[in-house]
Amino acid sequence: MTTLTTAGRPPTDHTASGAFRLLLALCGLTTLLLTFATLAAAPARAADAPAANRPSAQAAYLADRLREHPVHVTDQLPREVPRSMAPDFARLAERTGVPTYVLVLPGQSGSGEDLLGAVHDRLGRDGLFVLLDESGVREAAAFGVGAPAEAARTATVFELPYDAGPLRSFALFVDVVAQGTEKAAARADAAREKFRDGNEPESMYIGPSDRQNQSFVTGIALTALPLTILLLPPYVRRARGRFPRATRPGPAVGRSVRRRLLVPGLALATAAAITLTAPLVFDQTKRGPAPLPTSADMTARVERVAKGLAQDPVYADPESPRLLDEAQLSGLHDRIERFGRSEGGGPVYVTVVPHLPEDESAGDEELFAAAVRTKMSKADGVGEADGVYVVADPLDGYIDVFNHGLRVESSRLHFDLPDFISYGDDRASEADDHLLGERLDALMTYLDESPRTDEPATSGNPARPLSPKEEDSLPPLFATDFWPGLFVGAMAALLLLGLVAGALGITGAVLRRRRPAPLPTEALALTAPSEPTEAYLLRTARTELSAAAQAVEEADLGSETFALAWDRFEAAMFLVDGDIDIAVMRSSGAPGTDPATLLAVIVLARAARNAFGGDTNDRCCGVNPLHGPAAGRRHVRVSEEGHRRRMLSLCPRCLDSAVAAPRELRERLLTLPGPAGSRVPYDEPEGSPLRVLGDGISRLVSAARESSSAR
Repeated sequence: MTTLTTAGRPPTDHTASGAFRLLLALCGLTTLLLTFATLAAAPARAADAPAANRPSAQAAYLADRLREHPVHVTDQLPREVPRSMAPDFARLAERTGVPTYVLVLPGQSGSGEDLLGAVHDRLGRDGLFVLLDESGVREAAAFGVGAPAEAARTATVFELPYDAGPLRSFALFVDVVAQGTEKAAARADAAREKFRDGNEPESMYIGPSDRQNQSFVTGIALTALPLTILLLPPYVRRARGRFPRATRPGPAVGRSVRRRLLVPGLALATAAAITLTAPLVFDQTKRGPAPLPTSADMTARVERVAKGLAQDPVYADPESPRLLDEAQLSGLHDRIERFGRSEGGGPVYVTVVPHLPEDESAGDEELFAAAVRTKMSKADGVGEADGVYVVADPLDGYIDVFNHGLRVESSRLHFDLPDFISYGDDRASEADDHLLGERLDALMTYLDESPRTDEPATSGNPARPLSPKEEDSLPPLFATDFWPGLFVGAMAALLLLGLVAGALGITGAVLRRRRPAPLPTEALALTAPSEPTEAYLLRTARTELSAAAQAVEEADLGSETFALAWDRFEAAMFLVDGDIDIAVMRSSGAPGTDPATLLAVIVLARAARNAFGGDTNDRCCGVNPLHGPAAGRRHVRVSEEGHRRRMLSLCPRCLDSAVAAPRELRERLLTLPGPAGSRVPYDEPEGSPLRVLGDGISRLVSAARESSSAR
């Protein structure tokens, strides 16, 4: 065998040369295999790429809906935003002036800005894209058109209260967009600044607790105010009757009759006014802005899910983010099929849909599962759609299981489900997909291991939620806490009466100490001084005038003595110029407060008070008029000068002394303060009306009127 050489090289060893060629061949083969592996792996890597890099099933579904109609309202919020509101949103959208696409979806149904961008890409049309949830405008974006989307959204956030509702929020959004870019930006800035200053919009609606408060307040007002009017004025009037008077009363024929009718009438009118005006003041009837959904609105989602389960035992809500990939779905289908073939097993229906208080079942997963089963049974037309119904929520990741008609222990599925399956763990909370695929696989294992029963079991019939009309309506105003309010109002009126009674009692005690009540007539002769000071006369005149004023107010206007008593009281008032509280309004020595005038006031006031009581005696004690009414007349000597006697009217005590101890009458003769500290008999001052007192009180009345006219 000839050995070949190249370029004068020495021939190499055949073994080394073969090894080298083998190495080259292996390298080439490795390169070729890596190339094919790279090409073959490209589709697999594309399939495993992050969800953001794959076409979104949610965005594709929503784009298809917008392609059919520019407004898509979800069927998952019938209690708050029923699908029948779609025409209202469409009419508003026409006012923007640009193509507008509206999506109304449950809150947390996906990232708003990213979702709108993905929907726009899938739809392939430019325009203003608006995303709303149950509270209002959540996101807005303009693609290829000039619309102030962000400014309009900001205005809705800061100008409207949280309970304005999506339709009113979208209406404001449209109005701001129609204003143009500059005005919209200025309006958004103004709204933000106003909100920052603490001017938060007030709520537009009230809840049941607010209505209960309104009912409570209405009940309190309905009893407290009329009872206060009915009880307080008469009590105050009676209490004030015991106070010294500071004002001059006048005759008012029929006053007591009118008063007796006025107070009950006013109380009745107040009760009627509260009853009639309270519903006008508290006129709210609804808890929110949602219109009443139709029966089609309330059944749309259940029909959609039941129709989907009839074709596939796993139904994933297309309006929500997709949480199960193809591998997880395939594995779940296999596990469901194996469970159906197992002993005591049967169909398993898995629904991955949100559950919210605004949906048809008011967020009750058990009620939703029962409704889907009923709808599937009716659609089948053969019998009950028995099976295990698994309800998974893509928003919070919770899983509930309900057995309907399979020979599986229902309580174990409903109450003893492991927490990892029902709620997840820390890893599930942090994961975007809530580890739903892994937990559903664990659920199928739990189902396989669940004990079987001899007879088909069921989870029971769930309670029906309130109808949307009942849920959205407020309780009547005259209900709930209205009845406790009536009781509290009555107690409040009585408490107020007690407080007023206490205050008046304290005031009366103070005033009575400052203005003591007049002494009884029988005690006057024993207590009246014969040399009173001017301060004593002022104090006594004030007390007697107050007592007479009270007697005037309490007197029977139809009595025979009223005219006589009134003349005496009016004459006393003339002497003090109509001022009962002379001790406050006047100072000692002022006109109208000289001792003789004060004594005349005392005599007239006492005579008036006695006349109101039926005593028409026209004379008082001539020795000392402060002794009170006279009991008889006798010739007596009251002066040490000469032996002249005078015919005087005497009180009972002085009348006895005139016989038993005549000299005592001289000591009892009333003298008044005179000039320079002297004392003068009460009837001697020149011009004093007391000079005619001996002729009777009626003559004193005339003299008082003449004296007042002269002044």
